[in-house]
Amino acid sequence: MSNKTTTNKLKTSSFTVIISLALVLFMLGLLGLVVINAKKLSHHIKENIGFQVVLKDTTSMAELDLLKQEISSSAFAKKVEYISKELAAKKLQEDLGEDFISFLGYNPLLSSLDVKLNPEYANIDSLSGFEKQLMQRHFVKEVIYHKDMIKQVNSNAKVISMYILIFSTLLLIVAIALINNTIRLSIYAKRFVIRTMYLVGATQGFIRMPFILQGIRQGIIAGLLAGFLLAGFLVLSTRYIPELLQLQDPNLLALLFGGIVTLGILISGLSVALSVSRYLRLKTDDLYF
Repeated sequence: MSNKTTTNKLKTSSFTVIISLALVLFMLGLLGLVVINAKKLSHHIKENIGFQVVLKDTTSMAELDLLKQEISSSAFAKKVEYISKELAAKKLQEDLGEDFISFLGYNPLLSSLDVKLNPEYANIDSLSGFEKQLMQRHFVKEVIYHKDMIKQVNSNAKVISMYILIFSTLLLIVAIALINNTIRLSIYAKRFVIRTMYLVGATQGFIRMPFILQGIRQGIIAGLLAGFLLAGFLVLSTRYIPELLQLQDPNLLALLFGGIVTLGILISGLSVALSVSRYLRLKTDDLYF
């Protein structure tokens, strides 16, 4: 009866470790999703940042084609679109809901190139450099971009990244502490078994190995369980917020799930090894306290 009770206690202890570890890994996985999606969202916003190159009426088609080709082949441009003065007038008429050309008697708008930037170039310094280069062309009238908005986007991205980094570090420390304490309590219940094995002549490596293997198994199971919970959370999230699906990268998600399992193995295995080593160093009288 006593052996059965002890076995049940050990199973319960192992189950508790797995569930606790899985929940902590799930929280770390959620944080990983936030980090990945925040970066993707930041890139998505920056990809929609750009500028307009307004051309003079005297611009020839040869000059236009050459400029468009140069911008398209450059590293900073993600997309270049030519907006003729007729198309610009049509869009403005749709926005205003009035035919301003009939009222004025002519089309005052100019042709332009609408340039969307790659995320790494969506900053004021880069745009200022592009503006200086483009304004050297005699047929370029002006370069238009929203300085205040770009500054705000980059400033907010830096602040959010800093807060996420701080929160991630704190959560990781707390997670490791919680997992370590849970595993130490589990090993504490087996401290007399560890001591008995040591007293009968078993080497420390021989004693540690079964516990470490068990810790690794617990880490794998907990990591897979956390990955399953994370996948379920992601499916539910995209069901209610379909736009999130566009931000997901299968390769990054696979890396995140693999990282969760690996982290579970490392933390669990290392915590078990340290806990067993602690009880191996203790004297027999100290095991009762």
